[in-house]
Amino acid sequence: MALSKEEREQFLAEPHIAALSVNAGVGRGPLTVPMWYQYAPGGDPWVLTGAGSRKARLIETAGSFSLMVERTEPTLRYVAVDGDVSRIERGTDDHHVELARRYLPPERAERYLKFALAELGEQVIIYLRPQHWISADMGAV
Repeated sequence: MALSKEEREQFLAEPHIAALSVNAGVGRGPLTVPMWYQYAPGGDPWVLTGAGSRKARLIETAGSFSLMVERTEPTLRYVAVDGDVSRIERGTDDHHVELARRYLPPERAERYLKFALAELGEQVIIYLRPQHWISADMGAV
């Protein structure tokens, strides 16, 4: 059964790991990678990635990408959203902090942040303007 607009937005706002997919060019399947992301209902989801990374270059070229999140408990549920890039901005330390705290317990977040801020280099935030949604809750399977 498809989720309501409110249900799918709330589900996407939860800290799931997304599968990000973007067109990888002629003769290739899409690049699909696991990603941390941030989203608030009614807004534009965003991802943080290395400036100049393959992922960033492909998204800039395609001008669009998709995110898909799922769970298996207590019911099988998923939400996929795709759309155009609404904007790309320089990533900041605050963006790293926001994602680390969203996905990791405090002690692991601090260790990750020390690594990320010292080793990952320049980052960009890529915002997705949601245009198409697919969602379902298949109940207990």
